[in-house]
Amino acid sequence: MKKITIIGGGNLGSAIASGILNTGFILPEQLKVTKRNVSTLDHLAEKGVQISNNNQEAVDWADVIFLCIKPYHAAELLEQLRFRPNQLVVSTISGLSISDIRKYLLKDIFLCRAMPNTAIAVRQSMTCICFDTIDPQYSAFVYDLFDNLGNVIMIDESLMDAATVLGACGTAFAMRYIRANIQAGIQIGFNSKQAFSIVAQTVKGAAELLMILDAHPEREIDKVTTPKGCTIMGLNEMEHQGFSSSIIKGLVASFDKLRHISPEKQQKD
Repeated sequence: MKKITIIGGGNLGSAIASGILNTGFILPEQLKVTKRNVSTLDHLAEKGVQISNNNQEAVDWADVIFLCIKPYHAAELLEQLRFRPNQLVVSTISGLSISDIRKYLLKDIFLCRAMPNTAIAVRQSMTCICFDTIDPQYSAFVYDLFDNLGNVIMIDESLMDAATVLGACGTAFAMRYIRANIQAGIQIGFNSKQAFSIVAQTVKGAAELLMILDAHPEREIDKVTTPKGCTIMGLNEMEHQGFSSSIIKGLVASFDKLRHISPEKQQKD
């Protein structure tokens, strides 16, 4: 069983750690998470996870290293770290290509780029992965790991920025939609707890309906839009206000930001 280190125990790194623990994929003592302020990782330490502020020691200890750091920290950190042959490095660093990271690594280190989202903490992530060199042992390990943490697909690296926007940023976009529904629910008579329960389950049910039936959204919309009914009235009003257009524009804006701004410039923004 492999030992795993997560470099960067921020929101995503901690979510990955929590998800891995929930799967039983490895034992808690076979997982190590690093962060400058280790006191914020007490919730993981209480579960038996090793925590550290020594990145190099954590890399030396592990068979698999997750890089869960901000893009503008990547160059400095990768210049400092020394990896050993036959380790597997999994990068979740947005905007940094495999070739960007590869120049800091030895040739006999296996490299994977992955883009999960924070739902990985509850084993419901949508994770996209790609490799520079496919090795059956390591590619199977990565696939099985993320498959235990939600859904996983292999994609071309050229689509990784798009996957970041659709799958990772998309979590925030979905949350904003849910929050707006809750606010409307309160306005039309529910208390906040009731509105939350109704909206969260409704959104979950809608997603499950599409996935289980493999249906197109418009097909399911047609089933609940009766002539002169309240559903079509609401949908039309949303579209008049630019609902679909604003979502598309938001996704494209995020994509353009990720694609055209270097990690160095991101530090200044």
